[in-house]
Amino acid sequence: MGRFAPSPTGPLHLGSLYTALASFLQARSQQGKWLLRIDDLDIPRNVKGAADAILRTLDSVGLYWDEQVIYQSRCLDSYHDSLNNLRQRQLLYPCSCSRKDLMAVTVYNGICRNKSPQPDIANALRLKTDSRLISFEDGLQGLISHNLAKQHGDFILKRKDGIIAYQFAVVIDDNLQQVNQIVRGIDLLTETPKQIYLQQLLGMPSPDYMHVPIIVDQHGYKLSKQTRATAVDLTKPHSVIFNLLCLLKQNPPLELQHTPVTELINWAVTHWSIEPLKNSKQVNA
Repeated sequence: MGRFAPSPTGPLHLGSLYTALASFLQARSQQGKWLLRIDDLDIPRNVKGAADAILRTLDSVGLYWDEQVIYQSRCLDSYHDSLNNLRQRQLLYPCSCSRKDLMAVTVYNGICRNKSPQPDIANALRLKTDSRLISFEDGLQGLISHNLAKQHGDFILKRKDGIIAYQFAVVIDDNLQQVNQIVRGIDLLTETPKQIYLQQLLGMPSPDYMHVPIIVDQHGYKLSKQTRATAVDLTKPHSVIFNLLCLLKQNPPLELQHTPVTELINWAVTHWSIEPLKNSKQVNA
């Protein structure tokens, strides 16, 4: 069971669709389901109409999802139930540190761990980490090991503005949807040990992970909304998918360059191989 979980902060760009295609092909090549979740918790960054535009884009390029689309904003009770679980076990504490306070801090040093909470000040909720080593075998990047306490410190599960943090919500979501294989960009690789730690604390199984390379522009920057990556051009969806298959190092035959997108997707599912992507960190657009 795989999934794609975009944020509705704008239209899909090539970098996002690259990851979507990789996760789709990995799931379908194993006769698995591919689920779609809209990560819409960060309300200030959401763009009106973006979620519907994402669905239309995926549909246009032949990436058809299974089951109903899940929206994080409708799952708040599940997040708070798990927060209460951790709170009752005294694994959470309020943190009033501002970004300015932490500008010179690379690893959070637990400054608020033993402070008394100040009710008149906005607080984030941090999770206590310990010295255990979190290790996992990434399907593309090999063995990854992190000591969370030393490399990350106590991390935030709920922001000062009340919004549930990404690495907490995604753990709950994936467990609820019974996702057992996650394919996503290598830019999220360092977040994975935090998520596995949470899975261990909450008694949840850990999925298999596979972090694909990111697409970079001519200046070496990751394609993203922050770098003003443009929306996917849907006038020729088969050309978009053909080019993405080339970027995924699948070497589609040239005679498929003008075939309907559904035929191209079917070919890609049958011939999907992760071997050409192993240990690859980035590809050029």
